[in-house]
Amino acid sequence: MADVEKKDTVIIGAGPGGYVAAIRASELGQKVTLVEKSDTLGGVCLNVGCVPSKALIQAGHRLEQAKDGSTYGISTESAVIDFKKTQDWKQTKVVDRMTSGVKMLMKKHHVDVVNGEAVFLSDTQLRVMPTGEKQFMSTDTGQTFEYNNIIIASGSHPIEIPGFKFDGRVIDSTGGLNLPEIPKEFVVIGGGYVGTELAGAYASLGAHVTIIEGTKSILPNFEKDMVSVVLKKLKKKGVDVITNAMAKGSTQDDKSVSVTYAVDGKESTIKADYCMVTVGRRPNTDDLGLEYTKVKLNDHGQIEVDNQGRTASEHIWAVGDVVPGAALAHKAFAEAKTAAGAISGKKTANDWLSVPAVCFSDPEIATVGYSEAAAKDKGIKVKTAKFPFAGNARAVSLDAPDGFVRFIYTDDDNKNIVGAEAVGPEASTMAGELSIIVNDGLNVEDVALTIHPHPTLNEPIQETADIAMGFPTHI
Repeated sequence: MADVEKKDTVIIGAGPGGYVAAIRASELGQKVTLVEKSDTLGGVCLNVGCVPSKALIQAGHRLEQAKDGSTYGISTESAVIDFKKTQDWKQTKVVDRMTSGVKMLMKKHHVDVVNGEAVFLSDTQLRVMPTGEKQFMSTDTGQTFEYNNIIIASGSHPIEIPGFKFDGRVIDSTGGLNLPEIPKEFVVIGGGYVGTELAGAYASLGAHVTIIEGTKSILPNFEKDMVSVVLKKLKKKGVDVITNAMAKGSTQDDKSVSVTYAVDGKESTIKADYCMVTVGRRPNTDDLGLEYTKVKLNDHGQIEVDNQGRTASEHIWAVGDVVPGAALAHKAFAEAKTAAGAISGKKTANDWLSVPAVCFSDPEIATVGYSEAAAKDKGIKVKTAKFPFAGNARAVSLDAPDGFVRFIYTDDDNKNIVGAEAVGPEASTMAGELSIIVNDGLNVEDVALTIHPHPTLNEPIQETADIAMGFPTHI
């Protein structure tokens, strides 16, 4: 076995949590070693997740606009799409550019990147084995690290359900992003963030999409009136949404897949070109050797941590998809900076209340803080105020008047904003401002007095505050 190498800070995983932790740890004076089993950096998000999916969503929007500009008095020849070129653009101009940027950042911050799979030997030692066929051929293969601190940021993987083994025409979200052609018929099992986003994208690209969702609504983590705005647009795109449905099984040949599902015990079958399963993700904690450490896992396989990312072992930290909470890249960013700072003795701490949740549906959804129901469950007496995009000049000029902005604020003299929600055009761009409002504990008067430029899509934020103050302007 090779000699043990002494390391300062080791990080497992080069996704959003891992590479950001590496950058911040280096900035704080730590000598960092980053272990990644993939040939590319950036993790699921940059390679096969949130970034390439937004590229496909954008391509879908462009195609829709090219096909029909009649609202604006524009007539065009029938627009066509070369999907091979679309996929090439997504990969080379978006994904490759972003992942190469992460590689450059590692060099800039003098981070030592090691390619291999990591397995814990103890609370202070780690074995890194090379990936590929020679991985376990010799005890002399690989490296053993003894570290001062280690941050686990190993991410997550799609959940596979019975009857839908990921193979051939039954695919996960990675397969959904890399289809060789636009399917004529596309079945999506699971109407959460990923399923809804990609269903909308492929519908915009010309596919007929069917969403099969096990609960009573798609996007069950969002308020009903927000989801109804998204459903209206999905139906306009021709998407069929089947709720309270249990996926039972699939059969396939080299050209199609048949999906059987049941609603109230009655079975039905749909034939499609592809079936994409997006029912959630599981943390990558099973094969890390955590049983040889003091680290504790919950019933979902997630690592238990405190508000700095510290585990039950004083040397081991964890961030991102492997810890409780939503599997969001920006949450991982924040947790990574917190953990790296805590290792350097900074008084950092995570505040999960102000983490924005964003769905890049059509139209987009963004929420921060408490919903009205969640606030009441916490014993907070609240009121709500809502302003529709139909009253916003910029939204109307974009022919996108559907949706609204809503504040949840305390029912007292202070009127502190404890939650903010938006569904409408570019709601994702509002999430940062909404997060500041909730995170800084601003009240409705603070926001009402913040002058927003006209005409912009952010104006409804101020307009909603005006309504909460009792002085509505454009409604």
